[in-house]
Amino acid sequence: QLQASGGGLVQAGGSLRLSCKASRMILSTFWSTSFGWYRQAPGKQRELVAGSSSDGSSNYGDSVKGRFTISRDNSRKTVYLQMIDLKTEDTGVYYCNARGRGFDYWGEGTLVTVSS
Repeated sequence: QLQASGGGLVQAGGSLRLSCKASRMILSTFWSTSFGWYRQAPGKQRELVAGSSSDGSSNYGDSVKGRFTISRDNSRKTVYLQMIDLKTEDTGVYYCNARGRGFDYWGEGTLVTVSS
C-alpha cells in the first residue's frame, strides 16, 4: 500500500527528502488518512518523527523540530518528509505509516545514513 523512497547517504548538515506514495489508495481515503514518518535507529525502538493528520495539523518529535517538515500532496497521494541540517543521530531506517478507519499500514523502510 505504501512505497517509501528517498533515503541515502548524506553528510552531516545535508538534506534529504523522503517520499511515501500511497498509489493503491483511493483519493478520498487518502484525504481522510493520517500519515506518519517513523524511524528506527540501530539498537533502538521505532520512534515517531513527524505526523500529518487529515485535518491538516502536524506534529514532530522533539529532536527534529525546526529541521524536518512533513507535507502531503493529495493529488499525488504522496506524503513527504523534508529533512535539513541532518545529524548523525538521524541515521536509521525511516518508515511511512498510514492510519485510518479500520486500517493501519506500514511501508517498507528507507535507509538514511548521515555521516560525520
